[in-house]
Amino acid sequence: MIELIAEANAAGAGYARACDVTCICLRTLKRLRREFKADGNGVDRRKGSSRYVSHHLSVEEGQRILLTCNEPKYADLPPGQIVPDLADQGIYIGSERSFYRVLHAHGQLHLRADGTNQVWSWDISYLPTSVKGIWLYLYLVVDIWSRKVVAWDE
Repeated sequence: MIELIAEANAAGAGYARACDVTCICLRTLKRLRREFKADGNGVDRRKGSSRYVSHHLSVEEGQRILLTCNEPKYADLPPGQIVPDLADQGIYIGSERSFYRVLHAHGQLHLRADGTNQVWSWDISYLPTSVKGIWLYLYLVVDIWSRKVVAWDE
């Protein structure tokens, strides 16, 4: 990249214009040139984020979230239902987003069905008739694994 910009500059283009074309900042070019001259290897020595997040969950808090989510009472519920239930009991372990984050980190956010007739979903559809203003209500239960209709009623 540095060589291309130097070649463009030798042909008469300014450094700022050459940097615009290559989509890098002029300051980045100057930093890269300085690093290549300093030690010759051009390794990016920038440090990562030095922020300390004081409200980051501890390992114990993450384990408590996992244990809570894996209790038989909550094993079939999503975090959106677990957290309010705990709040009704006066217990606060973490936010709903923290629950999702911990479950995702431990590979427990997935479809909870691995075969047919384990998890069903339902829907109510309004079907129009030939008479204006008259609708039929279709109540439908679907197996989410096979996507087949389990039951229906109108």
